[in-house]
Amino acid sequence: MMSLRMTAAFSMIALLLAGCGSGGARDDAGETAAAAAPAPRPAGPSPAAASPAATAPAAAPAAAAETVSRPAAPRASPLACAAEIGTAAAAKRVAICRNVSPATHPPCNAVNSCAMIDDEIARSCALFDGKGAPIAGCTPAPKSPAAAAAVVRLYYAALNAGDYDTAWQQWGDGGKAGQTFAAFTRGFAQTRATQVTIGTLPPAEGAAGSLYQTVPVTVAATLADGRRQRFAGRYVVRRVNDVDGATPGQLRWHLDSAQLKPVG
Repeated sequence: MMSLRMTAAFSMIALLLAGCGSGGARDDAGETAAAAAPAPRPAGPSPAAASPAATAPAAAPAAAAETVSRPAAPRASPLACAAEIGTAAAAKRVAICRNVSPATHPPCNAVNSCAMIDDEIARSCALFDGKGAPIAGCTPAPKSPAAAAAVVRLYYAALNAGDYDTAWQQWGDGGKAGQTFAAFTRGFAQTRATQVTIGTLPPAEGAAGSLYQTVPVTVAATLADGRRQRFAGRYVVRRVNDVDGATPGQLRWHLDSAQLKPVG
């Protein structure tokens, strides 16, 4: 019983630590087990080859839900998009992904997580933003506050699908500062479901060549033992403000820091 309580307590702490800190305030959960770092993804992640020809979509995918969750059982591999939202809906999302992605082997396949597919859509839309006519499926606008909030939604969608690689990449190039991928993944070992609700977005702020968008959140978590926890706080999402020499990853919104506290 003592061991179970300690494990659950660690999970709560890890949920907080996994979201907190940025450049100056770093956190690093102690490593107690070895885990492999995620395989690098070239132009776009490709854990599964793209399916045969898909027609270009006529409309953008449905907006991500305000809340997302995953079943209580641990996952051996990320939840497939087709299993999460159904074959037809997944096929539409795959078609949009293939229409916008410039990658040779994009992750536009329904056997991958919906979060991974959405991440490739967002990456591609940001890459071509302002370089010609608008591309069907690129909503919200890549530089908009709504796109910053979408990063937070995508982050939790990836966590819920067990796609820790995609979740990790929402922290930008190189993942979360001050934490290894192994420690990041272990931090969610006892978390079986999460739900995130996005609050009203305040105006973005600019500083030192970057834009910062605060995203208020409320997070509900269910642990492996069935206990539920609630957290409230904010994420700060950042992108470089069209500075010469900035990489595509820097020009795109990514998680910069977070402050979450237990509530209720």
